[in-house]
Amino acid sequence: MSATPSAQYRLTIRVRIEDEQGTLGLLTAAISEAGGIVAAVDLVEVDGPRSVRDIVVDASGREHWGRILGAIEAVPGVRVIDTTDRTFLLHVGGKIEQHNKHPLKTRDDLSMVYTPGVARVCLAIADDPQKAFQYTIKRNTVAVVSDGSAVLGLGDIGPRAAMPVMEGKCCLFKEFAGVDAFPICLQTADTAEIVRTVEAIAPAFGGINLEDISAPRCFQIEEQLRERLEIPVFHDDQHGTAVVVMAALLNAVKLTDRRLEDLRVMIIGLGAAGIAVTKILLAAGVRDIIGADSRGTLHVRREDYMDGSMNELKRWFCESTNPDCRTGSPADALDGEDLLIGVSGAQVLPVEALSRMNRDAMVFAMANPIPEVLPEAAAAYVRIVATGRSDYPNQINNVLAFPGIFRGALDVLAPAITEGMKMAAAHAIADVVDERELRDDYIIPSVFNRDVAPAVAAAVAEQARAAGTARAGQEVGFAPGDVITGGTVTGGSASIPIGEGRA
Repeated sequence: MSATPSAQYRLTIRVRIEDEQGTLGLLTAAISEAGGIVAAVDLVEVDGPRSVRDIVVDASGREHWGRILGAIEAVPGVRVIDTTDRTFLLHVGGKIEQHNKHPLKTRDDLSMVYTPGVARVCLAIADDPQKAFQYTIKRNTVAVVSDGSAVLGLGDIGPRAAMPVMEGKCCLFKEFAGVDAFPICLQTADTAEIVRTVEAIAPAFGGINLEDISAPRCFQIEEQLRERLEIPVFHDDQHGTAVVVMAALLNAVKLTDRRLEDLRVMIIGLGAAGIAVTKILLAAGVRDIIGADSRGTLHVRREDYMDGSMNELKRWFCESTNPDCRTGSPADALDGEDLLIGVSGAQVLPVEALSRMNRDAMVFAMANPIPEVLPEAAAAYVRIVATGRSDYPNQINNVLAFPGIFRGALDVLAPAITEGMKMAAAHAIADVVDERELRDDYIIPSVFNRDVAPAVAAAVAEQARAAGTARAGQEVGFAPGDVITGGTVTGGSASIPIGEGRA
């Protein structure tokens, strides 16, 4: 597949043009002929007939930069002065920073924010630890925790190299849901040590988002932390993916006039995301699921199941799916399937195999950057195609889920994110797309649709209230009439220790 120019390889090229007359047009034409896309042209300096300009160009990769620069240098009267990698420039010094909520301009300010006034607040929390949600950042702060062992499609690159991803996650939390998040990258891959470390830092945070931790350790870490902590613990690679897949499917079955209970589903890839997707499908009523890993389909008669060498989660999958013990490769098992979900690797399936799926079939091919089957090729065989990429329609992206899920959980002080809350989030995402707008290429809202996170937050909070797990209005003293958004409480009914004033 030929790569398409994109912003991730955006380059600012500073050039000196000796004779402005007509040369700029030749220059931009040369860039286009070399396959680059000119995003902007800015004038930096003019000296008579000469000028210095910054040309912002999108390319398809680093090698493409060389071809573009060569094309520029071949234009008479043009010389390249400097180049800047815009992606690296955006990351200089990191992508997040801390800001104070209140100005410190006088001694009085200092005496309230810090010593001696802060001691009274400390003592109030010491008397009632739940007041930490009211008087500290805990109310609105999530730790994004990783060991760097399974980062994007890069694999085990370690905690330092994982930091840019975790910072990016924090940016998304803030941008889409007003949640403050901080990256915690740990120099250990030991499950017990990660659990102990997160447990030790938990007092400062209102939630824990586990990220890019390899399977099966990610399951063990999440399970142990959920048991030990009284704040939400959410492994986004599992549950965020599952929620958005469910949301896309809820709309896809409307378009194809199907019922979840009647679906036949094939899942390729049974790591963290594949297992979580399976669980949410089963919870939604899907009965006929078959899955495949690198050794083929899973079932209770497979050799590694029979001899006990299969890991615990795949054993669960065998026992919960594929009752007919269908065997073979994913391509072999696609006969009569309605939905293919790919959470595995690039082009692992021959596209011709899709022809054996049912009429109006659906394919969610989510491997990044190259999906299991290319959408252009799949379109000849199936009706609906979704991917994890932003340059195709129907992008299944976790950012539709996790900001709103945490916003809702934090707003009601839920101690955990339950299966009911995840399902409520999936329905909320799906419902953002009005039924009158549904199309084969629009089954899931855009990641930039600002209605998504509030809708998800409201649905998650309501589900927590309905299940009786919402703690807002109880331990921390918030009354039912209070409005809780972005970690701020209004309504005048917050519980304040006697003699210490009103909020």
